[in-house]
Amino acid sequence: MNRFNDKTVLVTGGSQGLGRDIAMAFAAEGAFVFTGYRAHDEEAKAAVKVMRERGGDGAALRIDVRDAAGVEGAIKEVLATRKRIDVLVNNAGIARDTFFPLMGTEDFDEVIAANLGGTFRCCRAVVRQMMAQKSGAIINVSSVSGVYAIPGQANYAASKAGIVGFTKVIAAELAPRGIRVNAVLPGLLSTGMAVRMEPRMVEKRKAAIALGRYGTGDEVAQVVLFLASDAASYVVGQAIIVDGGLSA
Repeated sequence: MNRFNDKTVLVTGGSQGLGRDIAMAFAAEGAFVFTGYRAHDEEAKAAVKVMRERGGDGAALRIDVRDAAGVEGAIKEVLATRKRIDVLVNNAGIARDTFFPLMGTEDFDEVIAANLGGTFRCCRAVVRQMMAQKSGAIINVSSVSGVYAIPGQANYAASKAGIVGFTKVIAAELAPRGIRVNAVLPGLLSTGMAVRMEPRMVEKRKAAIALGRYGTGDEVAQVVLFLASDAASYVVGQAIIVDGGLSA
C-alpha cells in the first residue's frame, strides 16, 4: 500500500524516537520525507539513508522550532525543493520533568516555547502554502500527559494540553480551506522515557496500562498516517489517544 506516492511530508523531531518511526512509515508508503532535526545531524542523515535503502526517499532538514525565522527558512527550503507540502507532523518537543515545587521558571518557559510554541510556528509557516494548494494535512503530536496526570510533568502537560486546544481551533478555521488538522496523543512508549527509567518505575507505570505493556513508535505512526490519509477525509479537529488504555 502506497497511500502517499508523490506526497511531500515534513516530520519535525524526526531524527530519533517516535519522530523517526513516523518518518519511516511515511517513506515506506511512497512519500518524500523531510526528516526535521535540531541537533542530531548524524541521526537524521542515518534515517534518510535507511529510508533510501528500503526503497523510499527523503532529506534531512535542520529546523529549530523555537526560532521563528529559522522555521520560515526551513519551509522555504522545502518548497524550493519540492514546490509543495502535503503533510506536516509537528513532533519536535522537549521535556524538563521535575515536581512542581522544584520547577524553575526556565524549566516551564522552555517546554512551552518548544512544544506549544514550536507547533504554532511550524503551522503558521506552512499554512499559506497549503491554503494556496487548497489541500493539506497537519498532525500535531500531543501526549496523554495533556489529559492524564503524570506527576513531575506540569510544564509538559500544560504544553501538550495547549496543543490539543490549539489544534481544535485552527482545525475549525482551516477546514473550509481544504486543510485538515488533528492531534494524536501517545501514551507511554518503548521508544521514549521507558528505556531511560529505573526498572522498578517501569514496572509501576506499566501496571497502570490496560494492555499491560508500553506501546511502540510504529503503533502511533500508523494512527498518524491514517489521519494524514484520504481515509480520514472527514476527520477534523480530533485528538486521538493512543495509550493502550492508560487513560481509559
